Amino acid sequence: MEYTILGRTGLKVSGCGGPSRLGLRDNVAAEAGAVSLVRQAIDLGINFLDTAQSYGTEPVVGKAIAGLPREHLIISTKKTLPPVDHSNPAEQVIKGLEQSLKSIGTDYIDIYHLHGVEPKDYVFAKERLMPAMRRLRDQGKIRFIGVTEGFATDTSHQMLQESLREDLWDVVMVGFNLLNPSARRTVFPLTAAKKVGVLDMFAVRRALSQSDRLRSLCGELMQKGVLPRGAVNADDPLGFLLKEGLAATIPEAAYRFCRHEPAVNVVLTGTGNPEHLKANIEAILMPPLPAPALERLERLFGALDSLTAN
Repeated sequence: MEYTILGRTGLKVSGCGGPSRLGLRDNVAAEAGAVSLVRQAIDLGINFLDTAQSYGTEPVVGKAIAGLPREHLIISTKKTLPPVDHSNPAEQVIKGLEQSLKSIGTDYIDIYHLHGVEPKDYVFAKERLMPAMRRLRDQGKIRFIGVTEGFATDTSHQMLQESLREDLWDVVMVGFNLLNPSARRTVFPLTAAKKVGVLDMFAVRRALSQSDRLRSLCGELMQKGVLPRGAVNADDPLGFLLKEGLAATIPEAAYRFCRHEPAVNVVLTGTGNPEHLKANIEAILMPPLPAPALERLERLFGALDSLTAN
């Protein structure tokens, strides 16, 4: 396994996680299977485990890490934002953290995120929730403060651009993939300047794992004039990566694209399947895509900031 340093936290990390919910979302794995999957990831060298209040996987993570040396693991979880009209939203952050501690069976969280903060939420998060986050850090219940952007609606990273200039976070979770690499221009210079750790989500979603969805999405982009007609094969838009022997699969290429982005510390690789987990790790451990392929991807998608790859 390869490890990186998570920005100014100094944490040595190599990780997995995400909203796949370890297979529980689609009922393809019983809880025992999900626990086994997390243990498999740890056995393969993964030490960064990402979960969230809203995923329903905190108890699974807790059972998986029971009896293991806590200091060898990095636990990341997230607090769903309370309603903006809540009478005491800071109290909800504290209660959420206490519930997460109980569910995971630990007395501290390494990185506690405000979850899915959109531009409209930013002032509320900064003024009403951050004081509670800082108190929890000062009490030793969390080590570092993080945020995940609401990438589904904020594909151009407005919230992160504003908040990083104010230096609020130790770690950020950002949407970045080969179909929308806009964070390279707008977010990563800011994280580098502040030495903020970067977790990459949306590295592989439907458009990069389902060929029908990729064809449909690229067809829409050509119809809108965002991609010039003829720029890609309409029937196989990223087929050049496979036909030229640059990658075995599109998901493999997508993971390699993200893993070797200099600003990215952890590429999140959620899964509910043991074989899929192994394939994800193998892809992340492979070398970068060749420079000509990266240059071609930049020409095709480098200016896009409106996609999630869903």
